[in-house]
Amino acid sequence: MFIGSIVFDLYIPYARSLKDKRTVIRSFKEKLRSKFNVSVSEVGNNDKWQNSQIAVVLVASDKKHLEKQIDTIISFIEINYPDIHLNIYREII
Repeated sequence: MFIGSIVFDLYIPYARSLKDKRTVIRSFKEKLRSKFNVSVSEVGNNDKWQNSQIAVVLVASDKKHLEKQIDTIISFIEINYPDIHLNIYREII
């Protein structure tokens, strides 16, 4: 069994309030959950209105499948949120 994690450090340049940020973060999390069936949580920068840190965790029995799934998730985010600046950290245990 392998556990994969992805941490997205987000910068949302057009967010002018926490409400703007929450709208983007809610969409981000819901799309990942529904499309990829993964666990998603906001884990950092909760009180900053242009920054956030989102963690995604998934489990698989095959390491190659897990790596492919991680690559697919990262590509999906980069395509669907081109206006958000990302730093991406990934790890497989």
